[in-house]
Amino acid sequence: MSVYAIGDLQGCYEELLRLLDVISFDQTQDQLWFAGDLVNRGPNSLETLRFVKSLGNSAVVVLGNHDLHLLAAFCQEKKSEKKNSLHQVLEAPDCDELMHWLRHRPLFHYQLGFCMVHAGLPPQWDFAKTVKMARKAEAVLRGAGYRDFLKQMYGDKPNRWSAKLKGTGQIRFSINCFTRMRYCDKDGSLDFDCSGAPGTQPKHLIPWFQMPERKSAAMKIIFGHWSALGYYAGDNCYGIDTGCLWGGQLTALKLGDSVERFSIDCEGYKKPSLVKA
Repeated sequence: MSVYAIGDLQGCYEELLRLLDVISFDQTQDQLWFAGDLVNRGPNSLETLRFVKSLGNSAVVVLGNHDLHLLAAFCQEKKSEKKNSLHQVLEAPDCDELMHWLRHRPLFHYQLGFCMVHAGLPPQWDFAKTVKMARKAEAVLRGAGYRDFLKQMYGDKPNRWSAKLKGTGQIRFSINCFTRMRYCDKDGSLDFDCSGAPGTQPKHLIPWFQMPERKSAAMKIIFGHWSALGYYAGDNCYGIDTGCLWGGQLTALKLGDSVERFSIDCEGYKKPSLVKA
């Protein structure tokens, strides 16, 4: 069996099919790991969701911030009348089934010596703490009260880990780490304002994977989310959001004792200068 990790799709279904041709994907033998953000902004969110779901056990998906945005939109009592990239999903006859499947995807995956998360991990978490916090947040998203939580999910606070965090604040912090973070302050606080490439940030901010004494440093981590970063291999981490939506590339990593990269060029549906990635 070959295992491939694939970067953010954001509804770029045709590009995914082209990439699968390049790697000669065989659903009976291979497995695909998706680093989150299956949907939103691109042209084919509905087709992307249906296809990845149809792969069954041949696909592993971790939730991204855009996937959670879709779930939150699904839970709104009054659906927006504005046509957007998620409109087709929310009005599809199989929407309920797709949303049930999506909210049962994990926030963190570990297998074959590799970890996968959409965005990042706070410097205070080691492997055991990461697993514990992921499972707690996943239980909320999968539980009977998920609609109530999704209404309270948004917010930048709390932005620093503490063992004293409880309840909604603790789960919100965890989900923000798994799906939104890029930079940390020197004291380990999360920053949600800066999304540019390393080197463009204010001096007090550090990419999460370069934080001193990061407790996850021994973990081999695959992540997406940061299109401005581009492909990144360093600090025991692999960043694989190569900006397909923005006219960059869609990337797959073949995982094993060595890592092999496959990428295709993408047309692009959005311009980074106009929309924040």
